[in-house]
Amino acid sequence: MIDDPTEPIPAPADAAAAPEAAAEALDVAAQGAPELDPDTAAEDEEDGALPDAADDDSGEPVPEGPLALGRAAIEHAVKHAPQSPGVYRMLNAANDVLYVGKAKNVKKRLSSYARPTGHVMRIARMIAATVMVEIISTATETEALLLEANLIKQLRPRFNVLLRDDKSFPYILLSGDHWAPQILKHRGAQSRPGRYFGPFASVGAVNRTITALQRAFLMRSCTDSFFESRTRPCLLYQIRRCSGPCTGEIDFPGYTELVKEAKDFLSGRSRAVKQQLAGEMERASDELEFERAALYRDRLAALSAIQSQQGINPRTVEEADVFAIHQEGGYSCVEVFFFRTGQNWGNRAYFPRAEKSFTAEEVLASFLAQFYDDKPPPKMILLSHAIEDAEVLASALCIKAGFKVEVITPQRGEKKELVAHALTNAREALGRKLADTATQARLLQGICTTLGLPQVPKRIEVYDNSHIQGTNAVGAMIVAGPDGFLKNQYRKFNIKSEGLTPGDDYAMMKEVLQRRFKRLLTPPAEGEAVRPKDDDVPLWPDLVIIDGGRGQLNAVKEIFDALELKHVTLMSVAKGPERDAGQETLFMPDRPAIKLQPRDPVLYFIQRLRDEAHRFVIGSHRTLRKKDIREAGLQEIPGIGPTRKRALLHHFGTLKAIERASVGDLGKVPGISAESARKIFDFFHAPAGQR
Repeated sequence: MIDDPTEPIPAPADAAAAPEAAAEALDVAAQGAPELDPDTAAEDEEDGALPDAADDDSGEPVPEGPLALGRAAIEHAVKHAPQSPGVYRMLNAANDVLYVGKAKNVKKRLSSYARPTGHVMRIARMIAATVMVEIISTATETEALLLEANLIKQLRPRFNVLLRDDKSFPYILLSGDHWAPQILKHRGAQSRPGRYFGPFASVGAVNRTITALQRAFLMRSCTDSFFESRTRPCLLYQIRRCSGPCTGEIDFPGYTELVKEAKDFLSGRSRAVKQQLAGEMERASDELEFERAALYRDRLAALSAIQSQQGINPRTVEEADVFAIHQEGGYSCVEVFFFRTGQNWGNRAYFPRAEKSFTAEEVLASFLAQFYDDKPPPKMILLSHAIEDAEVLASALCIKAGFKVEVITPQRGEKKELVAHALTNAREALGRKLADTATQARLLQGICTTLGLPQVPKRIEVYDNSHIQGTNAVGAMIVAGPDGFLKNQYRKFNIKSEGLTPGDDYAMMKEVLQRRFKRLLTPPAEGEAVRPKDDDVPLWPDLVIIDGGRGQLNAVKEIFDALELKHVTLMSVAKGPERDAGQETLFMPDRPAIKLQPRDPVLYFIQRLRDEAHRFVIGSHRTLRKKDIREAGLQEIPGIGPTRKRALLHHFGTLKAIERASVGDLGKVPGISAESARKIFDFFHAPAGQR
């Protein structure tokens, strides 16, 4: 466990004399996007934007003055550093964390930074920007590794390798809070009782597997409220994808046996399950019960389909994650394959942010520690490159998982073949990402030329509104940059103004933009560190695009003038005659309208930006409207407030189920008294004129 609290070790007086000059000279303050409400992440095979590759060995040399100040700050920290395991943080003059590192001997590690020569340019820049070092002592090197990974993901230091993963992995859940367990897809916190199986690389892989498992084990996938309301079997029973426990088509012992077989199969005992089904099929055939034999035959075929759909399935590896890294042109790609129960459950490509001076082994080691910070490890981890702290990582993962975890770099056999296959995928994924990035760069350069911008935009924000006659009004912002759409930075705005005229698009846009930019214009509170979401993306947009003509543009320009936003370029996109795509007109303040040719790639790119904003805001509006419709029937019941309303919907699932419920069933809901249950029942069953 961690022994000592954080110990800030300030720089000596001479080092603190010119921290602002050092920071300004080296430009080490991280710039990035703010913490915004993310949209549901798209299900891409390749995750993470491709960062700009920083050339550590090019550019101006580090000034000797700032470098000496940084060394002095580190030398001062060395005097108080322990000769035991721990984690250290290097901070700049703005109190931003520049680097988080671990060491078996913290004093010895910090001493290596204090030597006058022998550092690569990246390390020299980091040393020169350092004005303070903070140290956390740990009992073991293993604990230091776990803490380091946690702090890197939390603080996102500029000089560390950063895993950029805003998606959680999907799992298959066999619920454990009902007598007839449900099989379903699950993502997020594993708080619901039951057994979780995964991770899967994509939702598509989960959906295909669940469909096949339904055919093989006939488990229900419906919600509890739907299950309880059935009076006859649903269509899934008719097409032999459910055994019909809701209406007693199968008894409790029979359904329990199906659940046990499903758990055995997902836990890796697939061969035993298939042998058991084959035996049952043969017995049914011998007893001339051919319909029952055909059912077992179909279930066996479904199990075979699951294993055949997973792509390459290893013969000797039951449970493992395979990591392969490929570097090219200053960029890194880590390809991850997931193998569970002897099956390939998919793969995903990551593009961690790392400067050129990092070797493949260094990137992979830091990537692994961060990757498993919030994910359960398997029994075996196969690597394409041998990492320095493999034993420490294995020990840390053993503590986290509660069982032995092997971290190996295979040299021969099937394990080596799996790593080679992953390495091929990493090479191809990086090639595709580099090609996409080059195309995006050309489009951004085209926008810069067409609009006459002072520089190529690194951050473009597009805004749109959606409502139906002023109800459920919502605004949205999407963000694009050199790596395409940045979906983890999308944001939706529920329109809050009470005096808003229904359908007033100008007033809605005004509220959205004021809320967005006032946050940027408000200085952080004293002692509050500004931590952007992603250091590769600027905090401020270079270009703001809105949907509309000259009128909308002038209205937004008034907002920008009131907020004194002089450095943000503004543009509106008006649809063509009869709203034809390809006939759009671009408007900018104090400039004539711009009309591009229908086949112009820049016009097509602007259309994509506008359409993505429209898609996002429409989705947000539909979600809000659906929730409003879902709850509307409970709004008028006297004495039913938000808490009881949520309890009713959580218990029954739908408004229709609440309408059908008896007084006794309503009284079983937590927080609903007998009197309230009678009021709810009378409301739904009273004549229409008496409500």
